[in-house]
Amino acid sequence: MASSSALRELQGELEAKANDLSKIQKDISKNHQVRKKYTIQLGENELVLKELDLLSEDANVFKLIGPVLVKQDLAEARANVRKRIEYISAELKRLDTTLQDLEEKQNSKKETILKLQQRAQALQAGKAKA
Repeated sequence: MASSSALRELQGELEAKANDLSKIQKDISKNHQVRKKYTIQLGENELVLKELDLLSEDANVFKLIGPVLVKQDLAEARANVRKRIEYISAELKRLDTTLQDLEEKQNSKKETILKLQQRAQALQAGKAKA
């Protein structure tokens, strides 16, 4: 009787760990989606910066604000794009760190689940022999 309650307890613990693992995997998926979005934005902004660098100093640059195009200083436009690139790069580094942490947690949970499954199998094998 004691082994069946221990087995039920193990199965409950196993279920909880599996739910935790599932949550971590969802977080990793979300991280990948956000990272993809930032990577695309980074590429676009680097392209804009290259285009701005091709312009002569007296070129007219306009910025879209709502439905209106507003004239903007070329140096100011370059500075804004560089700041945006800086921000996006920092966000990508932060996301990489978070992803690494989540993957470590995921591996840890997988190991824990594997050990719990082995214990449950051992209990069932012991129960079958008895």
